[in-house]
Amino acid sequence: MTKDATLVIMAAGMGSRYGGLKQIDPVDDAGNIIMDFSIYDAKRAGFKNVVFIIKHQIEADFKASVGDRISKYMNVKYVFQELDKLPAGYSIPEGRVKPFGTGHAILCAKDVIDGPFAVINADDYYGRCAFETIYKQLTTVEDDEKYRYAMVGYKLHNTLTENGHVARGVCVVDENGMLKTINERTRIEKHGEDAEYTEDDGNTWVKLPKDSLVSMNMWGFNASMLDELEKRFTSFLDKDLPANPLKAEYFLPFVVDELLQEDKATVRVLPTDDVWHGVTYKEDKPQVVAAIKALKDKGLYPEKLWE
Repeated sequence: MTKDATLVIMAAGMGSRYGGLKQIDPVDDAGNIIMDFSIYDAKRAGFKNVVFIIKHQIEADFKASVGDRISKYMNVKYVFQELDKLPAGYSIPEGRVKPFGTGHAILCAKDVIDGPFAVINADDYYGRCAFETIYKQLTTVEDDEKYRYAMVGYKLHNTLTENGHVARGVCVVDENGMLKTINERTRIEKHGEDAEYTEDDGNTWVKLPKDSLVSMNMWGFNASMLDELEKRFTSFLDKDLPANPLKAEYFLPFVVDELLQEDKATVRVLPTDDVWHGVTYKEDKPQVVAAIKALKDKGLYPEKLWE
């Protein structure tokens, strides 16, 4: 049995996206936000520890509206993703305001994670089954001659919005359910019954099978991933950042893909039939509220989560 698994929630972008944390919209009458349901599902699956990755500027608001409530039920830690969290000898490019990406976010949490961990976005609803399968993987599978990681794979048609385009990592999986590559498609849209993506601003569209497995950034790693992120970050700072100093990002999936191509890691794709919900566009909110109500009506959640 490995060490306790930790849930890591990437929430550093929340303040900017919502215009201040006080504007985080509840998705039910009890005042819960999407993240409450993720943490509730994680606790139910067996997770006891949660690490919130936030920015210093939203710390007080975040603790007041989320963290203080959750700390009654989970062991809570906070880490801060700030631009100045760089190795010695490196500095922030002049004019840079954009965070350094999801790989950097997880790297900022290196000092508070000492075992297997799952990673999720703060503002996506992942579903109960997703947390159960990843918790089981994290607490039963350890690294051996390779790193043994996992990712929850969603059926593409369960992750689309009617209100615009989405970005998804489309997975190529072998016959044993292992990830071969991820292709980042930054503009996927629903066209009638079809899902299609474009890479030339809509001049041409390519159809995707609706049962394609896609990544929603729900990963399961062992502590070895933290060392790899640290090692490879300097390469990003030396090569990628000078080429695009204001916008280059150190993405978690890119590091996973490098490890796969170097044959250092395997990633088991854990398929789920859970339906993703998220507020990508403000028009998505009524659908999310209706979906949460339907899940409560089915008895999957109590009327008030934290009682």
